[in-house]
Formats: sequence, C-alpha cells, structure tokens
Amino acid sequence: MIVEVVGALIRDAEGRLLTVRKRGTQRFMLPGGKRETGEDDLSALRRELMEELGVDLASAQLLGRFEAEAANEPDAVVRSHAYLTTIAGEPAIQAEIEELLWIDPTAPPAVPIAPLLVGQILPALIAAR
Repeated sequence: MIVEVVGALIRDAEGRLLTVRKRGTQRFMLPGGKRETGEDDLSALRRELMEELGVDLASAQLLGRFEAEAANEPDAVVRSHAYLTTIAGEPAIQAEIEELLWIDPTAPPAVPIAPLLVGQILPALIAAR
C-alpha cells in the first residue's frame, strides 16, 4: 500500500527544522498529511498546517518527491511531496499533534525519526543549501 502525503519543511532563524510527533506514535516527522479528495498539494499543506500547528502557509517551493517505508503504518510505503515553506504565525500543538521538536538537520537528536525524513529528506535539504 502507498500512502500519499505532503510535508512542510519549516525552518527557524537558526536553521533548525520543525518536526512533529502525532498522538499515539513514537517517531518525529514533518508537519503535513494526506490530501483530501480534490485537494492539490498546496491546498492540503495549507489545511494541514492550520489543523496541526495553527499557522498559515505563506510560501512553498517543492524540495522533491520522496518514498520510504511508512513510520506509522505497517507494510506501507509513504510517498511525500516535501515543500520548503515559510509560515505566518507561531507553531503551537493542535489537533493530533502531541509534541513539537526543532532539530538541526545536520545533526538530528537521538530520538526516533521517520525513515523518510532521516534517510531522504534531510540529506536532500542539506544538499540544497
């Protein structure tokens, strides 16, 4: 099974990347989620950011399309369209989010991180600098 998602790469002034951990899960990942019927990537990303963090999407540029084993769905592959974003507002825990964690992309902390993020998206982000 393939799970299609959109993800937001949100950086702070120090260059750290915002990750989230959803309620009932162990791994940190990018904010974002699945598209609803009829949504394009940016509409889904805008909706997810408002639902999860209470922020608005100000701009987005596609970093790339990535695929890896799903972090929270057994026997599934996640396919993500990951966007470099800027936001309006201060991220705050909302909806199904249990924890926020700002990480250094070049030296992620010793916490469980989704395979897609640590194995593919972080290296692409570092290479894009």
